[in-house]
Amino acid sequence: MKKILRKFRIIFLPLAHCPLPIAHCLLPIAHCLLPLACCLLSIATLGQNAKHKIAIFAPLYLDSAFDATDNYRYGKQFPKFINPGLEFVEGAQLALDTLAKEKNELEVFIYDTRSVKEDIATQLKRPELDSVEMIFGYANPQESWALANFSKSKNIPYINVNLPNDAGITNNPSLVMLNSTLHTHIEQMYKYVQRNFPLNPIIVFRKKGQMEDIIRTYFEENAKNTKSVPLKIQWVDLADNFTVEQLTAHLDSNVHTLCIAGSLDENFGKKLAAQLASVTKLYGTTLLGMPTFDNIDFTKPEFKELPIIYSTPFYNPRTDKVSQVIIADFNAKMFARPSDMVMRGYEATWRFVKLLVQYGEDISSNLTRREFNIFREFDIQPVINKQNNTLDYFENKKLFFVKMQDGVVRGVNSQ
Repeated sequence: MKKILRKFRIIFLPLAHCPLPIAHCLLPIAHCLLPLACCLLSIATLGQNAKHKIAIFAPLYLDSAFDATDNYRYGKQFPKFINPGLEFVEGAQLALDTLAKEKNELEVFIYDTRSVKEDIATQLKRPELDSVEMIFGYANPQESWALANFSKSKNIPYINVNLPNDAGITNNPSLVMLNSTLHTHIEQMYKYVQRNFPLNPIIVFRKKGQMEDIIRTYFEENAKNTKSVPLKIQWVDLADNFTVEQLTAHLDSNVHTLCIAGSLDENFGKKLAAQLASVTKLYGTTLLGMPTFDNIDFTKPEFKELPIIYSTPFYNPRTDKVSQVIIADFNAKMFARPSDMVMRGYEATWRFVKLLVQYGEDISSNLTRREFNIFREFDIQPVINKQNNTLDYFENKKLFFVKMQDGVVRGVNSQ
């Protein structure tokens, strides 16, 4: 550990208490907090200057997890709302360990965006950020605005790892979105259907709503712009209490129908999938879902036999050597399996820090390079504003189409 710590320094800022007491308090509680304790202790260990400075912003809730006397508030439990940001930082730390073993000299500042004493606007005024060369953020839209504007003012990359939308940010070449936008999903879904279901009846079942109208608009834009034959799509609006009979009224038992869930609402998607599954033997159907399908547990028996397909930028079968090493490390040290957010934290940190080390001050001109992919391929592309022909931001355009049946992945197509 000491050899690793000599190569980089991790500093957590800001916290309600000084680092060493917090580290002492974190040690006995949930396994997820153990890596944070180690990082906090590293402040006292290191004192050398580092070559590259990086900042990580994530919702850790460290202040609210402890009371004024440094006692953990939740007993033997670990609140779920703390998990995503903490797991992302865990993955980032593992990547930093790997980078340190490769003799990369780094100084990393980690900020808790749920700090009680300092909001993100105050954090961004800290003097150590003046020389930071790259920012990673697990952020909500308001925080992403602040981080993107700050990064633009410093002309440094801001890597957002979680948001599936641009949060209204435009004209900002510093922003790099790893989670693809809905526009990208629909664009590639349209092409996927053209290739795989060109002769099948296609029905979009949807509920009424603003986002549902946006989804329909995106489909219609693709129909106008396609160089191939436009899809013939039937649109069916459903009430919240729709029945299976209302679905089968639009199905034909003599042909296989592609049904598309035209809503981001997970409850709507689950209900649609369950009802189609109940009649899939009589009416041959495949269900193509929105990216929110990635959050639904399709191993449950009510979805049995129905082929379900959805798009995701984050598919990882975990069969590669690096994934296996991370899984083994978690099992050995934490008696747990690393979550998807751990893996995302690892790959984002490793890939973009490697680019920073490789290209230094010219990092912004090399964000689209395909080097240093690890679990899966990223395809970082500039998004151009068609109205004024300016660069709005960079976005990961690489999607995977996952096909599930009987709770098992039956196939994956990359786009």
